[in-house]
Parts: sequence; C-alpha cells; structure tokens
Amino acid sequence: MGAGLCTLLIFVFAIMNRFCRTLWKHGELSPMPPITALLHTANDGLRLGRALETLLPCSEILIVDHDSADATRRIAHEYGARMVAADGDAAGTDYLDLAHHDWIFCLEPGESITESLQASLFEWAALPSYDITGGVAGGRAFSVCVREQIRKSWMELPVPETRLIPRGWTRWRGRLPAHEASAIRLEGELLRFALP
Repeated sequence: MGAGLCTLLIFVFAIMNRFCRTLWKHGELSPMPPITALLHTANDGLRLGRALETLLPCSEILIVDHDSADATRRIAHEYGARMVAADGDAAGTDYLDLAHHDWIFCLEPGESITESLQASLFEWAALPSYDITGGVAGGRAFSVCVREQIRKSWMELPVPETRLIPRGWTRWRGRLPAHEASAIRLEGELLRFALP
C-alpha cells in the first residue's frame, strides 16, 4: 500500500472517529474507547517530536517527565501533551491513574508508530465492544511488532511487545508493560530509532 493511500486511510479514520464521537454525544451510538498515550521523558527534546506526531489515534498524550533540562517540555506542549513531573519512588502503575482514559498506549520517546499501526488503532477505537471488563478484549492487553534501527538497517524483533493495556494493568518491565503471551496482536509496527 502506498504512503498516499495510507495517509488517506488515516484521514478517513480520523473523520470517522470524530463523526462517531459526535453521534455518541447525541445518544445515537455507543461510546468508543479513547486511548491515552503514555511516555516517560528525560532530556528527549531531539526525538520527542517524531514520536508525538504519530500519535493521531490517541485522544490524550500524557508525558511523565524525569527532570528534563532541554526542550522536552516546550516540544510536548507544542503537541498538546499533558506533562507531569515524575516521582522517583512511583511505580509504573501509579501513573495510570493520571490518564483520562481507560486504555493506555505506552511508547518510548525514541519510538514512533507506522501508518499501518495508526490505522489499526483507529479501527480498534471504532469498535465499541472494547470496554475494560467485557466486550471482545475482556480487559486483555494488545501487542505490536517492533522494528529496531541498527545502524543503517532495520531488524524486526522476534516477539511482539505489549503496548496497549487497560488501566488496571499491574505487570511492568521498567517503564513499559511486561510481555503478555495472551495479548492480542495489532496490525502494523512500532519503529524504535537508535539516534534522534
């Protein structure tokens, strides 16, 4: 699929998303599950913009900042992100309570999502049955394939990483959700860049 067609699909999904939210406000459609993007930053000003500009499917961007002294805060505000200061003693689950939505997409500042993953997230959000406790997912997590930049080439990691989680998620590996073998894999890829 060409880049132009992917861009068009993303635009169509965005319009559908906005239209469905309008219908829901007027009582004509079940609510769709909005997504909060959650990122942790620490002097990531050089690469943060690339990550944030791909988060179109997320209706909220929450950044937990770990004492950045560069342009991280300015760039986050330019993209409409909500920033909170990191608490050195806080566990990963403590920040989930700060999200406005029940579904959280976790991302590192040196990563971005492809157009095909954007389309998958728009499609996922358009399905009203993905509520936290019932529905198709039943509170299960979702995983994505990751391609990592190594010098001038890309390597696909062998195991998808858990990234889209319900608010009540308790298993963490550092600042990202721990691997969940039963996670439902979303189409598309997450790109992890070696350099800003």
